[in-house]
Amino acid sequence: MPPMPPLSPSQACPCGRSSPSGKPLGFTSCCDCFLDHFETTPAPDAESLMRSRYTGFVLERADYLLATWQTSHRPSAIEFDPGVKWLGLELRHHRLLDATHAEVEFVARQKSPGNPAVRLHERSRFVREASRWYYVDGDAL
Repeated sequence: MPPMPPLSPSQACPCGRSSPSGKPLGFTSCCDCFLDHFETTPAPDAESLMRSRYTGFVLERADYLLATWQTSHRPSAIEFDPGVKWLGLELRHHRLLDATHAEVEFVARQKSPGNPAVRLHERSRFVREASRWYYVDGDAL
């Protein structure tokens, strides 16, 4: 299945990040640089990587999701469920454990056709390798 069409530059970023004044950041000012320029623009911290990975799921960007998954835990492929609508991301906690390890707790909401909306609550683990953050795995909460 091909990825979802790109967001318009003025659209709010799916990850929900806001400016210091509380205004939602536009996609091009937020996750777009990480998704479209992965090789040259890595996410600066685990929280930004978590947000950009959520956006990767919204846009069905398997290439980005696989590239940002730590190799020892990376699946061989990602398949998206047809018709899933992502409804929002709430970051509950971001904790830097040391210079190369971090955790991010989040709740993501999604709805599949014909089913009620569900909440995915996870504490994710991240590792920094060669100046780049990667998603390792997570525990459902």
